[in-house]
Formats: sequence, C-alpha cells, structure tokens
Amino acid sequence: MEAPFSGDTDECREALIVVPVLHQMQLSGNCYKVRLAARQLGVELTLKDYGLLDGATRKLDFLAKNPNGRVPVLEFEDGRRLAESDAILWYLSEDTFLLPADRWGRAEVLQWMFFEQYSHEPYIAVARFWLRFAPQEDLEKRRHLIPEWHAKGHAALAVMQVHLARHDWFAGGRYSIADIALYGYTHCAADGGFDLAAYPAVGAWLKRVASLRGHVPLEVTW
Repeated sequence: MEAPFSGDTDECREALIVVPVLHQMQLSGNCYKVRLAARQLGVELTLKDYGLLDGATRKLDFLAKNPNGRVPVLEFEDGRRLAESDAILWYLSEDTFLLPADRWGRAEVLQWMFFEQYSHEPYIAVARFWLRFAPQEDLEKRRHLIPEWHAKGHAALAVMQVHLARHDWFAGGRYSIADIALYGYTHCAADGGFDLAAYPAVGAWLKRVASLRGHVPLEVTW
C-alpha cells in the first residue's frame, strides 16, 4: 500500500527565510507548481506578477535577475535568485515530506521531473499557450505544428497512464514534487486540446492531487 500524503503540520517546515519573492505569471503552469508546493509546505511567498504577452521578462531589469528571460524566479532577501521551476521545487522540498529521504525515491523523483521537462511540458504546455492565449495571427504561423504537439503530448500522457494504472503516485510510493511537476500542466491540458477522458488513471490521479490538504487551484493568488 502506498503511503498517502498526510499534510500534517509537523511534516511542514518553517519558511526558509523572510518571505522570498516569486517572480511569476499567474497563468503559467511552471509558476503554479511553485505556488502549490509552497502552500503545502507552509512557505510564505510574495508574488510579483508579470504579463503574459507584455515582454516584461525581456526587459533589462528582469534580465538582470534571470538572463534567460523566463519565470519563475525565486528571489531571496540576501540577493540569491533561483530560476527553473523544477530546481525551485527541489530547493523548497529538501528535508520535507515532498521529497523522499531515500536514495532510490529521490532518483525516481528526478526521473519523472526530467520526463516532465523533456517529454511532457514542451508539447502539453506549448499547445496550451498557443491555442488558449496566443494572438490568433501568431497562432496561424504555427498551426502546422499542432499535430506534432498533440501527438507527442498524447505519447507523454500514455506513459503517465501506464504508470498510474499501477501506482497512486509517481515516486517513492507517496505524493511528492514529482507529482507537482507533472500536475502543473496536466490538470489544464484541455486548454491545449487534449482530451483526458482517454486516460482514466491520469484523471483519477488529478482528483487525488486536488483533494490533498493545502491544494490551491491555479487561479488562486495572494
């Protein structure tokens, strides 16, 4: 029997420092991963929002924080900054219930986080952006790519379906940042034209994640 996530307060650690700043876009699944993990860990964050299409992350003041010009970026009071959603998840979850303590469980977490970044996010998240949020005239220039996004996105969902048909969670026999990494864009995959009805085990997993203590929907801000 796989251990469920209890969400007990004694499993949650204190905030890392005095209210780090999360530079983010509210609708981004990558930024949502960080907000969700922080809420479940009891880590306070100050949110600094950037527009989806206003080019704010390409301006010099932001590029000084992250030369790659992308969010999320977690900024600390002492001036340290950490980019990339999965790196932030790993940092926040160190020595908490969201990261297995054993070597094998941690390796499983990395396995699924690498899968998410290489085989899942480039298709499911990209399709969501272009089909839900991009200007129509820009989408038309990329419409020929939609079949590839869908084919490769469905391939990733099929891999998840096989795993979740046999396991409740992705790594270590319990809820972890591996689940958060994959939940970020899977739960809103319909925005990119993906019908999750073909993946019942994925659908059941989404419901399990959404039922956990500390879960917040993507739309919730503070």
